[in-house]
Amino acid sequence: MIAALFRQPILLLSLTALFWAGNAVASRLAVGEVSPLLLVFLRWAIVCGLLLPFLAGRIKAAWPQIRPRLKVILVMAVLGFTGFNALFYIAAHSTTALNIGIIQGAIPIFVLLAAFAFHRTAVTPLQAGGVALTVVGVILVASQGSLARLAALTFNAGDMIMVLACLFYALYAVALKSRPPIDGLVFFAFMASIAALAALPLAIFELAEGDLMLPSPSGWAITVFIALFPSCIAQIFFMRGVDLIGPGRAGVFVNLVPIFASLLAVLILSEPFRWYHAGALALVLGGIVVAQRKPREAKA
Repeated sequence: MIAALFRQPILLLSLTALFWAGNAVASRLAVGEVSPLLLVFLRWAIVCGLLLPFLAGRIKAAWPQIRPRLKVILVMAVLGFTGFNALFYIAAHSTTALNIGIIQGAIPIFVLLAAFAFHRTAVTPLQAGGVALTVVGVILVASQGSLARLAALTFNAGDMIMVLACLFYALYAVALKSRPPIDGLVFFAFMASIAALAALPLAIFELAEGDLMLPSPSGWAITVFIALFPSCIAQIFFMRGVDLIGPGRAGVFVNLVPIFASLLAVLILSEPFRWYHAGALALVLGGIVVAQRKPREAKA
């Protein structure tokens, strides 16, 4: 059965998007069950416990390729794994899973902007139009469709934290160009190890501030779900999907994340789906579609 699943790229990549969307719902369910910074540490500690017994030897063998790029890898892990998730779970304390999912859907546009900022990657007029649509969508959901909020520049704190989280992840994604030429799963396990170590001081800080909350039974269930599905299984499925159909086609499935997150938030959390959510979802997804279109070549 597992062998058959691993020959189905559409199913693998759809499940990947569903598991990543589930992280938005899990972040809201975790509120009051486990503190956010401890959750980040436990997430990556569990991932390490699952992967390192099988991959530690391969990480050691890959050290000659890892060592020259260690500084870049450290920054990538701290931004993309520890920082992104810390902000993600903190944002869940003051915004909805719907908002988190929709804003998270804008990550491809943040990646486009970061690639331009750091690598001067050319931005076509279509891509610029896509950026504009997506930005309007994020502003729409952050302002809750209120002109008064927009005029006063009063946005939900959780939404703004989520925007910063997306920026962190975009910087990580752009830095992936500098990853060492090693197996993807080995690289992921090494990054998870760094992420766990980087999250430990955050959990200690949470303890010192008196904000640390040990997981309740429900908190443990949520933490294990996050470690298994959005972290481990989704990564393995995505890498297999890329192997089967290539990164370009596989990347399109990431656009399903905000759609699945919206559905799960309504079905599981009973969050209200308002007109500005629909508008923002259309703008964010539309912006990504426009940004990914190739300009037509002029006819001779």
